[in-house]
Amino acid sequence: MPGLVVFGRRWAIGSDDFVLPGAFELFVRLVWWIGILVLYTVHKGQFNCPGGGLLHSYLLGLLILLASIICALSALVYISMQGTISNPGPRKSLPKILYTRLLLYFPEFIWAVVGAVWVSDNSVQCEKAVINGVIGTVIASWIIIVFTIIGVVIVFDPLGGKKTFYLPDGVSRNLESSQSGQLLYNVKSSATRVWEKRIRLLCCCIVQDDDHRVAFTSIAELFRSYFSDTDLVPSDIAAGLILLHQEQDKMENCPKEPEEVLCHSPSSLVTDDLDVELENAAHYMLFAAAAYGWPYYVYTNPYTALCKLNGDCCRNRPADSEITGSDRHNFHFGSILKITGLQYRDFIHISFHNKIYEIPFFVALDHKKEAIVVAVRGTLSFEDILTDLSADCEDLTLEEVLENGFVHKGITQAANYIYRKLINDGILNQAFTIAPEYKLVIVGHSLGGGTASILAIMLRNSFPTLRCYAFSPPGGLLSKSLADYTKHFIVSVIVGKDLVARLSMPNMEDLKRRIVRIVANCNRPKYQILLRGCWYEVFGGDPDDFPTELDGRNQDALTQPLLAEESLMVHRSPSYNALEEESHLNSPPQYPHLYLPGKIIHIVEECSSRRLCSSDIKYAARWSNETVFSSILISPKMITDHMPDVVLKALNSLSQEHGSCLSC
Repeated sequence: MPGLVVFGRRWAIGSDDFVLPGAFELFVRLVWWIGILVLYTVHKGQFNCPGGGLLHSYLLGLLILLASIICALSALVYISMQGTISNPGPRKSLPKILYTRLLLYFPEFIWAVVGAVWVSDNSVQCEKAVINGVIGTVIASWIIIVFTIIGVVIVFDPLGGKKTFYLPDGVSRNLESSQSGQLLYNVKSSATRVWEKRIRLLCCCIVQDDDHRVAFTSIAELFRSYFSDTDLVPSDIAAGLILLHQEQDKMENCPKEPEEVLCHSPSSLVTDDLDVELENAAHYMLFAAAAYGWPYYVYTNPYTALCKLNGDCCRNRPADSEITGSDRHNFHFGSILKITGLQYRDFIHISFHNKIYEIPFFVALDHKKEAIVVAVRGTLSFEDILTDLSADCEDLTLEEVLENGFVHKGITQAANYIYRKLINDGILNQAFTIAPEYKLVIVGHSLGGGTASILAIMLRNSFPTLRCYAFSPPGGLLSKSLADYTKHFIVSVIVGKDLVARLSMPNMEDLKRRIVRIVANCNRPKYQILLRGCWYEVFGGDPDDFPTELDGRNQDALTQPLLAEESLMVHRSPSYNALEEESHLNSPPQYPHLYLPGKIIHIVEECSSRRLCSSDIKYAARWSNETVFSSILISPKMITDHMPDVVLKALNSLSQEHGSCLSC
């Protein structure tokens, strides 16, 4: 619902967000009140000790104060439970109750100070149980006050004083064009500065230069433009994700259409090609995972990794391979050796240098496949995250290939950095001098997969036999023309419901549209959605059948935003432009569609059998296309399916299954 307006400004909390925290505080206050009442009743008439008169007044005042707070909290929780997310009408009196509750903090603060003074008075000679009770009361009061202050800071919206991010049409017509334009510019600039400060705060531990400042501004503009057209609070987004997850699970349980089943039954020729590519992908995924260095090796071998690496930490670095960047104790290089199984002499160049738009990579000789492998590391640092988030589009012009094509700006700059190192520094020339008959293979996972794909496009003219394996690359990477061009030499491998492979600005706009729609039209209170959703995520079961206002509406009616949805939009969102045509391929003009690179192998889990304590998981793989990844899927596995160890496990399972079939 729209953010709660209190003290003349908007806050990042809704009027229906007080149910769960209010109920918890109400429970604490009730236990506290009962405890003080028991303490007062047991020691009634025994306040003749020095300081006992003040103690008697303190306990009586505390009982009255707690009773007042309990009444205010009860009213606050009850009113907050009324209505739905998009129908705050039954909660219109909540600000008055909230003001009353906040006013009660002043006497509570005074009483906490009085209790602290009384406890610290050495002349007090009352019973130990009474003194301990007062000490507990004082501590509890200060804890609640501190947590309240922290909560206020968390829900404080720096832009809450602004009436709106965008001027309504009626206001624009009543102002001079220069005046309205200046006001709009000032509001946008304020929002961008707020996001930039947040990003700088998150990245406070890294050295910041001109590249960082440019990236901060670009990313802040991206976040500002994405979040500026909705009036949703964080709990609304959480409720929307829960509803979407259950809605998707219900759709997955529905029987598939016949043509949908037929498209998953490829010919034997295509299957043979898929098996070959899966075997190659399983082999090269080791190199992509090894590029992460010791963090990946320790993550996958938590009990033995350090012991194994300690045996190599004192060895001298090989003289015939060039290593740049920091690698204390030789842990990174030792991990790469352990994961790939290569020898020291097989490495041509290793770079652990890491800055924004400059990511680590290594070049090695793979004698098993007779290939020169360039492995690019994925996201592992704040600098890498900034590279990921620099998601503006820029042109990539290739001579004799295409007139132009759009690419992800940050990843393209990272590919340019590696390209300059490989070509200008003569690294590839050195490698082909050693093994002239070998082919060139470029691999990477996540950010490394996207960088490897663009790097492969840059090197394609010079190395026509080049191959690239991109594992879980970002979805918003290449324009349609470039994506089609890369189908001849790039293979992308996606596991399950991987979030990163579906990340693009049009997909994020689509997700925002779906969240607004399903949240605005659910007829259940938010606290019920959150509680049942948490139960479903933790314990499973059947998805809840939440009734919505969308039930029974025909398809034509669903192509226009409903009144409840428009109440959650500050202005007409670009995401609604896509509603006129249901196809996800028609993107809002503000965000051109970018796609996954090359041919796509999609790997999904299949449970073949369940036992008492475990289940045997089998993986299935098939060729897919970019339209399958045109929508973000909400699932607990949307993050784990992206992890390199999960990708490697799935590929190894499929490769071993194919090998066992051949042996049979």
